[in-house]
Amino acid sequence: MKRLIRNGRLIDPRSRTDAVGDVLLDGGRIAAVGGRIRAAGAEVIDASGLVVAPGFIDMHVHLREPGQTHKETIRTGARAAARGGFTSICAMPNTAPVNDAPEVTAYILKAAAEADVHVFPIAALSRGLQGEEPVDFDALLKAGAVAFSDDGRCIQDASLMRRVMKAARALNTLVIDHCEDRAIFKNGVVNEGSVSQRLNLPGIPASAENTIVARDIALSEALGSRVHIAHLSTRGAARLVGEAKRRGLSVTAEVTPHHLLLSENEVEAGGPNFKMNPPLRRSDDVSALIEAVRRGDADVFATDHAPHTAAEKAAGLRDAPFGIVGLETAVSLLLDRLVRPGLISLLQFVTMWSFRPAEILRLPGKGRLSSGADADLTLLDLERAVTVDATRFASLGRNTPFDGWILRGAPVMTIVGGRTVFSDVTC
Repeated sequence: MKRLIRNGRLIDPRSRTDAVGDVLLDGGRIAAVGGRIRAAGAEVIDASGLVVAPGFIDMHVHLREPGQTHKETIRTGARAAARGGFTSICAMPNTAPVNDAPEVTAYILKAAAEADVHVFPIAALSRGLQGEEPVDFDALLKAGAVAFSDDGRCIQDASLMRRVMKAARALNTLVIDHCEDRAIFKNGVVNEGSVSQRLNLPGIPASAENTIVARDIALSEALGSRVHIAHLSTRGAARLVGEAKRRGLSVTAEVTPHHLLLSENEVEAGGPNFKMNPPLRRSDDVSALIEAVRRGDADVFATDHAPHTAAEKAAGLRDAPFGIVGLETAVSLLLDRLVRPGLISLLQFVTMWSFRPAEILRLPGKGRLSSGADADLTLLDLERAVTVDATRFASLGRNTPFDGWILRGAPVMTIVGGRTVFSDVTC
């Protein structure tokens, strides 16, 4: 079936296009992009006043399935992603069992076959996320993994990290690292500083992140391996990544909306829904992260969507699990707080949600508006008023620090493979 998206503001990062025009979809592919397109018999979607962008990709999502489906399932997480404007999401491996074997990767892909969006499995770096023995990279890639990470369980042994990065380089695949020196981190709960002291809670020093970021950059330089730094949170880590980029190293990085918009100052009043790992940092760290985005040192936005039950989060700051949900809030948050005030352009915003993730993950056909590309599109209404209401989330998780926030700008249609999987517009 042909579908003609008429008269939208087309944003294509690859060609740096920002112009009003049409997009013709033919089945699962983009057939034409340009000014006025004629397509007799095509279904017409009137996108007047809307932004039409390549489908957004979230590189960092915890879907909890298999094994923790009381928190989230592949189906509910994908539905939340569609409502949030995402056409593709990458599932982290800390499931039960861990995605460290081809059979688990195959299970995830089978479960995702009927999901609303594309689900790309990220496999573990070490067996069982134990940081002791590398996985079979080749077998997992053949099963469908797109990258490798021990997210949440940073490999502490530098010699093992060297081995896995060397193995990944041999297969030209990506290592994603949650950078955390456990000897420094210990039993930390919130950022180390005045707030942790006032709350009498163990602190997580910025050096716990900075130390591992420096190690990974050094290994990347020595081995020629590609490494992606997950959820930057400190000024020091952002500086290290920027310096690595200026030296031409194969280092990329992501940053989350919560680390860009919140600081440790909100934790005391906000409680466990403001507890995440890495933790919310100081105000000067937040400023440094925003500057890293503006300079291009942070390549992509990512949510680190991490659903937990209400009972788990009710355990209090000391005992509640780390993590918040983000799939249904991320796009509006950053449109309102970064694009609207002019901190970044709309083109950069779309680039960081679509083109750069597709480049880093090497997903052919994604991240661009051009003939032959996949028919994955995100439509935005820059003027749509939104009030975050956790009770209405499609995700099973309600653990958000943004409940009640009033924002402007939202995804209003998500098209995956030419099929509308979410719509909040009248066409």
